[in-house]
Amino acid sequence: MSEPSPLAGDVKGAVSFETAALQTRRPDPRDIDALGHVNNAVYLVWAQDIAVAHWALAAGPGLIDRHLWVVLRHEIDYREPVLPGDEVEIRTWLGRADGPRFARHIDIRRKGAARYSAKVLSDWCLLDGATRKPMRVTHEILEAFGVSGT
Repeated sequence: MSEPSPLAGDVKGAVSFETAALQTRRPDPRDIDALGHVNNAVYLVWAQDIAVAHWALAAGPGLIDRHLWVVLRHEIDYREPVLPGDEVEIRTWLGRADGPRFARHIDIRRKGAARYSAKVLSDWCLLDGATRKPMRVTHEILEAFGVSGT
């Protein structure tokens, strides 16, 4: 698996494609499947990687030490293949927070492409780090991400 670039774009206030946090990467030869393009499962790894990077950068050690996130659901749509040597831009932004759940959007596309190669909508659940039980998304977490609770 190739290494992503450091997170760029808006870490705080990432609420749309235009305001999204951004990583770039190139597929590793091991990411390519028998059809000659990036394997579908790799897109999900890339989505997970950028989500974790966004949380780590926005939250900092204090929040990270007290909270955990688990994925409840991923919904992924595939449209255009990513081929060996392509550079991809991966963007993430936050959706609605509701109780312990937080929606996260991810758009993966070849650099300069008008259409996505894959788009992901993930439903994340916040857990208390000590009890590992679901907990409501707090104002402190919303503030760290620079978003409102809508």
